[in-house]
Amino acid sequence: MTSISLLRTKEIPKKDNKKIAKTRRQRGYNWEDTLVKRFNSVENWKAFRLGSPSIALPDVLAVNTQNSMIFTIEAKSGTSTSLPVPADQIERCQKWIKTFDIYNDRKVILAFKFLSKKRIGLGLYENRELREFYKIWDESKKITDCVCTYEGEIFAKIDGKREKIDLKEHKMPFKTKHRTSA
Repeated sequence: MTSISLLRTKEIPKKDNKKIAKTRRQRGYNWEDTLVKRFNSVENWKAFRLGSPSIALPDVLAVNTQNSMIFTIEAKSGTSTSLPVPADQIERCQKWIKTFDIYNDRKVILAFKFLSKKRIGLGLYENRELREFYKIWDESKKITDCVCTYEGEIFAKIDGKREKIDLKEHKMPFKTKHRTSA
């Protein structure tokens, strides 16, 4: 055996891509499910998880008919220091709230959850504070790929460059025991 093959078999753990993808999907599902349960625990709110990622639907739809409010929510959860949101996901959320023009208060909410473990390598994690951020997409802004940092800052990806954008923090109607602003 050459030294390279010894290195590969003894020191570098193999990636199990199927397992990694399943874990990522499970985190996403759990975060969406948590949001739905939180909304449904609050009087006058009803929330629904709308389906799999392959369908062009928002992750969560939350409605308060008594106060004429509707939110489409794109939920992102992970162990990294930044969580990306593709432009097409923001766009599909906007299309949905524009469709329901009977509601007076219509918002696209980007819900970010940074887990209490930070990935520092393949299968390696360190503890950190769990953080959640709820940002309102500003309809006056051009829809673009964007990313939220662990500090709660939002950056647009424009022509391969990161440009800071200010999105307002949304106070959710449910209580959370986790940090919601940095």
